[in-house]
Parts: sequence; structure tokens; C-alpha cells
Amino acid sequence: EKQPQLIVKGALDREQRDSYELSLRVRDGGDPARSSQAILRVLITDVNDNSPRFEKSVYEADLAENSSPGTPILQLRATDLDVGVNGQIEYVFGAATESVRRLLRLDETSGWLSVLHRIDREEVNQLRFTVMARDRGQPPKTDKATVVLNIRDENDNVPTIDIRKIGRIPLRDGVASVAEDVLVDTPIALVQVSDRDQGENGVVTCTVVGDVPFQLKPASEGEGEPQNKRKYFLHTSAPLDYEAVRDYNVVIVAVDSGSPSLSSNNSLLVRVGDTNDNPPMFSQAVLEVSFPENNLPGERVATVVATDADSGKNAEITYSLEASPLSSETPGSIFSIDPDSGDVSVQAVLDREQRDTYEFQVTARDKGVPSLQGSTTVVVRVSDRNDNEPRFMQDVFTFYVKENLQPNSPVGMVTVMDFDKGRNAELSLSIQPGDHEQAAGIFSIENDTGTIFSTVSFDREQQTSYTFKVKAVDGGEPPRSATATVSLFVMDENDNAPTVTFPSNSSYTVLPPSSNMRTVVATVVATDADTGLNADLNYSIVGGNPFKLFEIDPASGVVSLVGKLAPKHYGLHRLVVQVNDSGQPPQSTTALLHVFVNESLSNATVVESQVARSLHTPLAQDIAGDPSYELSKQRLSIVIGVVAGIMTVILLILVVVMARYCRSKGKHGYEAGKKDHEDFFTPQQHDKAKKPKKDKKGKKGKQPLYSSIVTVEASKPNGQRYDSVNEKLSDSPGMGRYRSVNGGPGSPDLARHYKSSSPLPTVQLHPQSPTAGKKHQAVQDLPPANTFVGAGDNISIGSDHCSEYSCQASSKYSKQVDTVQTTQHPGHIE
Repeated sequence: EKQPQLIVKGALDREQRDSYELSLRVRDGGDPARSSQAILRVLITDVNDNSPRFEKSVYEADLAENSSPGTPILQLRATDLDVGVNGQIEYVFGAATESVRRLLRLDETSGWLSVLHRIDREEVNQLRFTVMARDRGQPPKTDKATVVLNIRDENDNVPTIDIRKIGRIPLRDGVASVAEDVLVDTPIALVQVSDRDQGENGVVTCTVVGDVPFQLKPASEGEGEPQNKRKYFLHTSAPLDYEAVRDYNVVIVAVDSGSPSLSSNNSLLVRVGDTNDNPPMFSQAVLEVSFPENNLPGERVATVVATDADSGKNAEITYSLEASPLSSETPGSIFSIDPDSGDVSVQAVLDREQRDTYEFQVTARDKGVPSLQGSTTVVVRVSDRNDNEPRFMQDVFTFYVKENLQPNSPVGMVTVMDFDKGRNAELSLSIQPGDHEQAAGIFSIENDTGTIFSTVSFDREQQTSYTFKVKAVDGGEPPRSATATVSLFVMDENDNAPTVTFPSNSSYTVLPPSSNMRTVVATVVATDADTGLNADLNYSIVGGNPFKLFEIDPASGVVSLVGKLAPKHYGLHRLVVQVNDSGQPPQSTTALLHVFVNESLSNATVVESQVARSLHTPLAQDIAGDPSYELSKQRLSIVIGVVAGIMTVILLILVVVMARYCRSKGKHGYEAGKKDHEDFFTPQQHDKAKKPKKDKKGKKGKQPLYSSIVTVEASKPNGQRYDSVNEKLSDSPGMGRYRSVNGGPGSPDLARHYKSSSPLPTVQLHPQSPTAGKKHQAVQDLPPANTFVGAGDNISIGSDHCSEYSCQASSKYSKQVDTVQTTQHPGHIE
């Protein structure tokens, strides 16, 4: 039950140490002993045993005057080692005047000293007082400090300027009267300048502003004179001239040296006295006046005014008219002037078109003694009235324009003038309908140049001329107008090709072969819509005349026969005729002239069919005469060659057969009717269907009579076949040589050359054409023992091929010979 006590053994100082932390241990007497431990924290409380202490004993600061209320000046700081209320410090004024307490504010808590009211340095330049710091202990402890505030000058006062009279120069109510003849550098006033500020803020500089003949000079150069108070004399710096400037407003400006500087000004009105020393003067050396024409006599033209810088009698002026130095004409006959007012009047009617300018001189004299004078030149320019109508240079304008001109191209230009001037001469041009009612829509005119434009492209073939009117209206009031006629002729351009009116391309002319030289075959007739050289036509044959049989007259278009007609010329001729005009560049047209050379026209349908095919044949391919004429010659040569070849083959066969026959007879003897299987000349029958039929007696059938034929096949031009060979030959010009088929010249009897009693194998010519039953055949009687079969398919070269102008050969006619095949089995000879 022990109760320990903590006893203070020495002096405690909270400012040295404000707390202690002790460790307490309690232990019992057992064995082993047991103990426990606790911490005892001792806090030292404060007593007011320390006084506040200021950082400085004297606080000094500068304060600008006129500082605004609330401006902080300085902060007073005091410290107290105590805590709590013992360490809480408050600041209060100590020894301070009433002005200090009125102007300054001291914050009790923070110690901040600030401005309470504005301070004017010019009233007080320093504030000195004490401030106390005290704590709130019981009893309170205190400390004090001295505060010195120096009020710093601010440039808050403007300089003052005072102007006073000096000498004999009168000065009243700010006005000084000075004669213009006063000498230069004469003082006319005293100027005093002062400033309430001090230092640089009170140093004043004084000047005269503006371009005036006055300046300031210091009244004294003493060094003891205060800087903020100075005196100056106002002197004249140049001669004064009453006529030039009668009054001067002299402005004096004073500026101090503060920052920013302040200034003030004061003015003095200097009135200059006059002397008579100036002549009358006009405001302009040359006066220009505009006056309308067609006036009434006596009208006022202008008023001239001269001024005189003098006064009194010396400024009274009279006016008079005189001739201009550049003209000897006296203006008095046309113009007059009032001597007092200077009004200039005109005495005659003016006409601008006759004369548009008058010039004279006006003299002004004053009434001084001696009299002085001045003069000016007056130029009267006569202005225009709309008294003249527009005038075209010609009553009728004639223009020539090419056709096919691009739209909106110029086609002509009219010239019009107006003797008036200005707006009265501003002309407005327009197109008026004339003989051609649509002219206003086709043509337009440009005001500035008078150029006429066309909105369309002209075609002389549609219209050769246009007539319309151009109207000119001026801009006067009222407006005047005039008209002129425009005749426009369209010149021809070579824009039309010749047109062939005869013959038509599908027509033809029959020309007998007996026609004489220079026989007129036909006349090509062409027209041209153009005129002149553009319609001057010439004719030429440019194709289809390979035999040079025909000729055309270049001027008339007459086609004549100039060559002798031969059988080869029979048939249809297609002449390509070109018609050219003489324009630049020339235009041309091509026409076809078909000439059918024959004794008569027996079948017009055939010729028309040939003409129709001609129209689909290229112009570069000549169509002239009878193609079969030359082909027949070639055909005859081919037939002769074929016959010669066949004869050669047969002879060779006969020789070989005879040789084999003789050899076999020598060995075995000849057995009649026995077939020699080794004879390769015997034809092989590859197709059973083609074997010859046997009769009832078991013998082979005889060869039909038509097995040996020559076939001549031809077609009509329209694709039909002829009923007989003679029909075709009769319809084909120049085909007389093919009229006879059996035994005639056109069909030689080839079998006569190959008759033999020997039983030789049959040699067959296989046709490549349709079956013989569908052809018209000519039959020859050949011996049965030696049969020659000739298939002349397409051997006739009449009009079946070349007459249709569709040959594929490179020559002008297709000379086609169909293949004649000679076949002997097992060998095959073509």
C-alpha cells in the first residue's frame, strides 16, 4: 500500500525545457523478484516571467506622399518567450501626436503599420512616434520601439505660370498690343514660373510652343535662385507682319523634372498693329469659269474678288477689264465688269461650236496713295448644250462580207459624230429593222467603235444581201437622233460541191459498135450553187476507161467516142467522171456514166442487173468491154494443151499395152475374152455400187450414148440458167464463136483422133460440176470400142463468172478455167 511521491529537487524553467518523461518501476521481494514498469510524463506550465522584446528599437521607413489608404508601411515585430496568454502580444501607439493617430493605423495583432488617410508632404514631411508591445499576462509585461516615417515627395504639384506687364507694352486681360514695326528681340512681357514640389520634382523648364515669332529668355543667371522658382522675359524673335498674321496666341508651357513629369501652360494674345504696305491680291492667278452656250445677253458669268491686307482706304478696291497678255482681243465688246462688286457679265450670245474659250484680265486697284494694284486672268469656257444632232459620215454604208463567217464576227463599221460635247455627244447606237425584218435579231452594234457584229453565219445561197438601219441617239436632254442605211452583201465562198443532174449513177447509154469516131455518147450535166469561179465547172474522166475509148470535154461535159470499137469492147463500160469547180480550195463530185456497147438492147433486165452490180463494185476496179473475149483465147489454148496431153498419154498406153501383149502372147498365147489380172491399166472398181450392170445374158451393158459429152454451162446474169446453149450465146454479145456445139468451131471432134479397134481400157474425164443430167449437153457419137468421155464443166467462160464482176483474180477480169481431170485407175493423172 505504498504511495510514491514525485518531488521537485531544482528550479524548473519552461523556456528551457517544457516536459519530462520518467520511467517508474515497481518490484516485489520474491525470488525470483517480479516487477512492472510505467512511464510518467511531466508537463511544465508557463508563468508570465518574460517581457515582449522588439526586433529593433528604432524602425525607420520612407512613405510616398498621397499613398492611398490601406497602403502597408512596415511591420513591427516583438517576441515573448512565454506561451499562452503570457505570450500573446498586442501593439499600441505610445507617445504619438494626434496627427499620427489620424493618418496612420496600427494593427494590434500583426503589428502592421498602414496608411489611414492620405499624407501630403507639403503639409508634413516626417512622422515620429513610439509603439508599445505588451503581453496579456497578469500582470502584463511591455516593451517599446521608436518609429520614424519620412514622407517622400511625389510630383503632385504642377508648375504655375504668371504673365505680367513689362515696359511700355500695354498688357490687359491677357492681350498685349504690339506694333508690326517693333524691333526684333524686344521684351514684351515678364513670365514667372514656380513649383511647390522639391528636388527634381520642383525643377521647372519653361518654353514657348508653336511657330510664333517669340521666345523666352531667363531674367537672371544667379546661382542662389531656388530651382522651383524662376523668371523669364518674353522677347520677339522675328519681324512682325500685320498683313501676314494679325494675332498671335503665344502659349507658354512649364514642365517639371519629376517622373512622371507634370506640366502647365498659360497663353498670351499678341495683337499686331497695321501699316499700309500691301497691294490688292486675288486668290487665284487664273480663274476658270464654265458658262453655257446659247445664253441671254447681260447674264452674269462670274464674280471676281480681290483682298487687301491693309485696312481703311488702303483696302478699298475697284475692278476693271483689260486684254489678256496672250491675246490682243479687247474683251469689252463681249464681257463687262462691275467696278465695285467684280461681277463679270456677257453682252453677246455665245456658241460653243464657234468658239469654246475666252480669256481676259481683271485688274483690282486700292485707293491708297500711291495706289497699289493686282490682277488675275479669267478664262471663260463655253459649256455645251444639246443643240446638234448626231451626223453619220455617209447616208448609206455598203459592206461586203464572206459567207460562212463565224458568228459574232465584225461585218462592218459605221462612223457617226456629234458636234456637241460631253454627255450631249455620248451616242447610243442600235440596229433598226429595214428591208430585212429580222436584222435587229441578227445584227448588233458596239457603241464605242460603231462595229457591227453578226450573231449568225451567212449563207449566200440562202440570202445574198441584208439591208437595215443604224440609229444614233445622243445623251442630251432632250435627246437627238439620226439614222443611216446599211447594205450588207454576202460574198460567195466555195462551200458547195458541184451537183450532177445528169446522168444518174444507175442509168446507162447504149452505144452501137458501128459508131464512128467523135460520136457523142452522153453529156454530163452538173450545177453548182456557188457563183463566179466557184461555179466554173470542168469535167474529167478519172477511171473506168482502160481502153481510152472515151473522152470528155472539160468545159461542156460532152462524152465522145475517140477510139475504134472492137469485139473485145462489147459489154458494159463504167466511166468514173469527176466534176471540179474552180474555187480555192476546189470542190468536186464524182458520177458514174454506164455505156453498154452492143448492136441493140435485147434484154434490158440483164444490163440493169449489171449496172446494179457495178454500183457495188469499187471504183478502182475497171469494168469495161467483154471479159469472155480474152478468156476464149486462153480457153482454146487450154483445150489444145489438154488434147495434146491426152494424146500423149494414150500413145504411151498403147505402146505399153502392145509391148505387154506381145510378150504375153509369146509365152502363153492370147486367149480371147480372158482378163489379165496383172494389167494395171485396167480400171479398179472400188465402189460396188458403181459396177456396170449385166444384162440377162450375163454380158455387160452398153455404155450410154451420153457418156461421151462436152458440157457448156452458163447462167443468166440474174442467177437463172439458160434453157439452151444457143439462148445464152445469142444473149451474150460477141459470143458467135460458141454458137455451134456439135462439130462446130467451138467444139472440136476430139474422138476422131483416138478411134481404134483395140479393146483398150476406158479413159474417163471426171467432171467436178453437178450431174450431167442437170446440164444442157452436146452429144458426140464415138465408137463403142473406144469411148472418150469428156466432162467440160464450166469450160464456157461467158457471163456466168466474169460478167458478174466478181472475179477473184488480180487482173481486171477473172480468167478462170475449171480443172479438167483425167483419171485412169489404178493410176490417177490430173
